Amino acid sequence: MRPLSDRLPKPLLTAGGHRLIEWQIAALVRAGIRELVINTAHGAGAIERALGDGTRYGARIDYSREGERAEDALETLGGIVKALPMLGPEPFLAVSGDVVTDYDYASLAPRCAALARGDHDAHLVLVDNPPYHPGGDIGLEGARACLRGPLLTYANIGVFAVGLFAAMAPQRRPLFPWAFDLIRQGRVSAERYVGRWYNVGTPQDLEELDLELKRSPLFRLQRRPE
Repeated sequence: MRPLSDRLPKPLLTAGGHRLIEWQIAALVRAGIRELVINTAHGAGAIERALGDGTRYGARIDYSREGERAEDALETLGGIVKALPMLGPEPFLAVSGDVVTDYDYASLAPRCAALARGDHDAHLVLVDNPPYHPGGDIGLEGARACLRGPLLTYANIGVFAVGLFAAMAPQRRPLFPWAFDLIRQGRVSAERYVGRWYNVGTPQDLEELDLELKRSPLFRLQRRPE
């Protein structure tokens, strides 16, 4: 996202009149998810100042600071492990701050219940492969993730059982290929989502999303005065 992300961390870039991460916060709050933990590194202070404690969004936001620079970021798996003491004992939802979608997070409630019962260890939301990732990540057999084709792309939306991470150290580590072992063990459920989903990776992506959201917002984003 350079040069745009040189002055602002990517989640604070705007599209449709709002910061990217504000679209995510609004979607979560609409689904009744109001206890949020945000992992930060590059521009950590800017993110904390911009979003505050979450009150104006109808949420409570805590921060898990991984450092001050982009190279300090622990990636998805490492970030989850570092934030684990803040997440509590129940299954939790992990999403990316730069993804914008109209996916209904409330629909994940039964998935969380299944994880709490021990039916699975994780549930992943998949989307059709975008142009930048034509090979996909994960296959889908019924309601179960698999590693056979045709493959779909992980949407950066997943529900996880806390126990998966209890013995891990907080070090820089991506979610994949670690998650492939869970999939091979048959411990991951999955679904394909075909609604609106945008993963902003370039300035052009941001421009196109800005135009799209101005034409047709995902929903009315409300926030209280600062």
